[in-house]
Amino acid sequence: MKSLDQLPPFSPVVNSLMASLADEDVSFAHLASVIERDSVLSGNVLRLVNSALYGRRGTISSVRAAVSILGLTKLRNYVLGLSVTRIWAKAKTPPSWDMERFNLHGTAVAVLADLIVQKGPFDYPEGAFAAGLLHDLGRLMVAITLPEEHERIQAAYAASGDPLEVHAQSILEVTHAELTAAALHRWSIPQPIQKAVLYHQQEDAEPAGLASGTLPLSGALRAANLIANHLGLSVHPLDDRFGMAPAEAFAAIKVDGVVEALMEEFDTDYAALRETL
Repeated sequence: MKSLDQLPPFSPVVNSLMASLADEDVSFAHLASVIERDSVLSGNVLRLVNSALYGRRGTISSVRAAVSILGLTKLRNYVLGLSVTRIWAKAKTPPSWDMERFNLHGTAVAVLADLIVQKGPFDYPEGAFAAGLLHDLGRLMVAITLPEEHERIQAAYAASGDPLEVHAQSILEVTHAELTAAALHRWSIPQPIQKAVLYHQQEDAEPAGLASGTLPLSGALRAANLIANHLGLSVHPLDDRFGMAPAEAFAAIKVDGVVEALMEEFDTDYAALRETL
């Protein structure tokens, strides 16, 4: 857990965005004022809203207008993703760690999870993007603080057909998912997001406790992670072995009939975010 102190500190903007995850009543004006504190973020938001993706005829020149066009949730997700990946890119990691792959994977899983929860009665859908963005933080914590153990885990992973978490448990006596959940608890991230990252590697997802007919957020996160790996958008090339085709992943969480349209939307949203990472 000391590795969290070795990560570059979150900016006031990111701290405000993190706090807003637990605030369903955050206003357009508040979000705009938060973004306007950071000139780089403001520029990227305006670049996005004026891109061909949104097909605007006139030029949007204010962050407040951009918020109203993109919508509160989409813009908060976009800015959170851009801010967090920009901060983590400054972290000191071992030579074998690929920060660009890590950031692209987290972004892909975040976008996919956010799209998936819109297709079914998932628990705490507003936390899907943040859960996807942060779900592999434990892997980064190990790489930063325990580089020798990180290399041992990777070597064992490459030499076997077992999932990465098997080797993390064997060498560290804790999984990356458990580390991530502990870190999010320390950061006071909403509990449903903590639970989603804790259980996203398990096929049975979260334990009982959800309302009748509600699907666990961890299931959407698991599907998003498997699909991203299947697409080659993984933290490490070895992770591709544990990917799953979209149709199969959606069927496993009882989300059917939306595969093609959802993946088309993913391609568009992910491309827009990737340009600014």
